[in-house]
Amino acid sequence: MVFRELARIKQRLTDEQCAEVLGSELRGVLAVNGDDGYPYCLPINFYYTPEDGRIYFHSSKKGYKNDCIARDGKACFTVMRDAGPIPGSDWARLVDSVIIYGRMELVEHGEFHEEMTRRLSYRFTDDSDYIEGEIAKLAKATAVFALVPEHMRGKRVKEE
Repeated sequence: MVFRELARIKQRLTDEQCAEVLGSELRGVLAVNGDDGYPYCLPINFYYTPEDGRIYFHSSKKGYKNDCIARDGKACFTVMRDAGPIPGSDWARLVDSVIIYGRMELVEHGEFHEEMTRRLSYRFTDDSDYIEGEIAKLAKATAVFALVPEHMRGKRVKEE
C-alpha cells in the first residue's frame, strides 16, 4: 500500500523528532478495525523501541481489542505532545503528533515477552520489587502485542 504524505510538508517532523516524541510520551491512542466496519480506538500505555521502530503494548489475553486484532491485524497508533507555547502568544500552543500505521503481532510468552512487560512497567515506576512481583503473578495472564510499523509520519501544528 502507498501511504499518503502530509499536505503541509513544512509541518513535517523528521524521523528523529518522531522518535523523540515516541520515547518521551507515555500514552497514545491505538485504532484497530472493529465490528461492522467501525474503528475501535482506545487510549493505551506503550513502549517504543527505537532500534526497530516497534511499539509494544500489554493487555489481558481476552477482550474486544484482542478479538479485533485477531480478525485484522492492521492498526494505527497516534501519540501527541504539547511542544510548548508559540513565541509571542498568550495562549497559542505548538502540538507535535506522530502517526504510525502497521500490523499487530502477538508476542509469544517467554523471556522477550517478560522483557517488554518489564520495560513498559519501568516507564511508570522504578520500584523493581513491585514490577518483578507483578510479572511473577501476571505474566502468564498478560498478552503483549507489537505494532510492526509500515509507515510513520509526524507533524507540528500551531494551534492559533
